[in-house]
Amino acid sequence: MDKLEFGFNHILDRNKDGSFATRSNRQRMLSLFVSQLKNSGYKTHEMRPSDIKGRHINALIRQWKADGVSTGTIKNRMSNLRWLAEKIGKSDMIKDNATYGIENRKYITNVDKSLRTDNLNLDQLSPHVRQSVELQKQFGLRREEAMKFSPDYALGGYDPYSAPVLKIKPSWAKGGRAREIPITSDSQRDALMAALTLAGDGSLIPIDSTYKQHLGRFERETRAIGLGQTHGLRHLYAQNRYRELTGFDCPAVGGVFDLTDAQKALDMSARQTISNELGHNRLSVTGIYLGSWSMK
Repeated sequence: MDKLEFGFNHILDRNKDGSFATRSNRQRMLSLFVSQLKNSGYKTHEMRPSDIKGRHINALIRQWKADGVSTGTIKNRMSNLRWLAEKIGKSDMIKDNATYGIENRKYITNVDKSLRTDNLNLDQLSPHVRQSVELQKQFGLRREEAMKFSPDYALGGYDPYSAPVLKIKPSWAKGGRAREIPITSDSQRDALMAALTLAGDGSLIPIDSTYKQHLGRFERETRAIGLGQTHGLRHLYAQNRYRELTGFDCPAVGGVFDLTDAQKALDMSARQTISNELGHNRLSVTGIYLGSWSMK
């Protein structure tokens, strides 16, 4: 192992902020950066993390652009570099994306990216994976949240048919942000009863598996039946919830039309509610799921 990668791993061991998925992705990215710097001619076997300078950042960005890496992926990689720069005490080393000629990512397309399961055979999934998928569909949970989901904790002492809200534990959630999601339908309560019956006072990770092992199984099984990474189920939840709250479809589903003042108020209120329920702290993010009324 190169000295630089060894140093990166030491930093990772001392800084375990973020979810398991975030930390795992961060480790893969830092390992990739070492490999790419080495291929660019830098002596990574002699470098320490503190040796990283602006020229190394520039070399990485040039390589990504030459390789045709998408803007979104480059921005994700820059986030990891900024995290690293902070940990080595060089937060000012990395400039804003515009300085490097990194374009703005187009988040809002008014394209329906929801994932529907009507034509998929969910019976091919193992019980724990299937139940996590169902919770993603019913409550818009992230994959990690749905896998780590403990119905006993989430119900807060209530039974599934009387609980008013679902409690998301900080250790399940991205950024460690706890939240509550209202339970509004019989199908949600049925899904919670099924999860409680399967998991008892445990989680939706089988007792004989680690999170990492079960994540591999989850990815294999969902990919095999056409579900992919299941993020489209969050889109589906957001769109269904929007209609429930407003009485009309969001732009990503129903297209754009002129809203009345009353509909504009409903739209803004619904977006704030959905942003909170999905675990986002920015209202603008809902445009990714719902689309925008300004895109005609």
